Amino acid sequence: MRKHDPEPPDPRTAAATPDQPQAVCVACRAGRVDGDGYCEHCGHAQPRERDHMEQESGPLAAVSDRGLRHHRNEDAFAVGRATLPDGSPAAVAIVCDGVSSATRPDEASLAASRTATELLLAALPRGTHPQQAMHEAIVAAAQAVDALAEEPASAREHAPHHNAPACTLVGAVVTPGLLVVGWVGDSRAYWVPADRSAPPARLTEDDSWAAQMVAAGLMSEAQAYADERAHAITGWLGADAYELEPHTASFEPDRPGVVVVCTDGLWNYAETAEEMAEVLPPDAAARPLHAARVLVGHALDGGGHDNVTVALVPFPAVPHGAGSA
Repeated sequence: MRKHDPEPPDPRTAAATPDQPQAVCVACRAGRVDGDGYCEHCGHAQPRERDHMEQESGPLAAVSDRGLRHHRNEDAFAVGRATLPDGSPAAVAIVCDGVSSATRPDEASLAASRTATELLLAALPRGTHPQQAMHEAIVAAAQAVDALAEEPASAREHAPHHNAPACTLVGAVVTPGLLVVGWVGDSRAYWVPADRSAPPARLTEDDSWAAQMVAAGLMSEAQAYADERAHAITGWLGADAYELEPHTASFEPDRPGVVVVCTDGLWNYAETAEEMAEVLPPDAAARPLHAARVLVGHALDGGGHDNVTVALVPFPAVPHGAGSA
């Protein structure tokens, strides 16, 4: 069982390269930034590349933020679009949350999100069924994270994978008539219909201590998630994980809506499907990047205790050429 715990910050990256002017401090706007990422005038640490990330790809959008308490952003995401063999569109979003108690969790989440998305974008045009493609993508992502744990034999003798790089994963594939989700860990996917009079739904079940207690009938959901052990995860991607059990599920929604794919840094502040629907802007399908920013802002306004990442995928999939490139 692993648990998300804070970890000391990683080394600062250089703020300028030989062919770039030295950066100006984001805090005082006067001092220059040294090679370690600190202002030479006021000493303020400068934002790193992954502190805040945004991407919009047509009707898809994702936003990730370090949050207000963590030293770095250990979340990662990847989104993309593909064309199925019959010419219809497909949209893909993968979100990963690095396990902070592991080594190099930021590398784990980045490797998993990129690997899973690349596999999906290659498999779907070949005609692989989206649910099978999602399963294969999670397996490939797990292998990519496992590979990060490869160390010299002498290092393995002292610490045989006891703290190997690890992360959770959740993803969605949307086509004109099908919605597929896949996950390992406690990152989640929610369904929010465009018609807000229709009920929203949570599409995933956590691999966590709290979920196990609820499933066993030992505690109510409110009791379980109030316990300090609630977020101890029982499934993850990593060389020291238990036997990998990718979860996948497929749905055929009967109306338009939006799939919210997120880490617990968001859903901790909008846990139920109804709460998520309340904070998701009504025009999320038309303005996904704006809506993703609103959701991240909601988590930051609530305290921002964790990294926050969310991807929004409208259903049904929008044909290529629609929305922003």
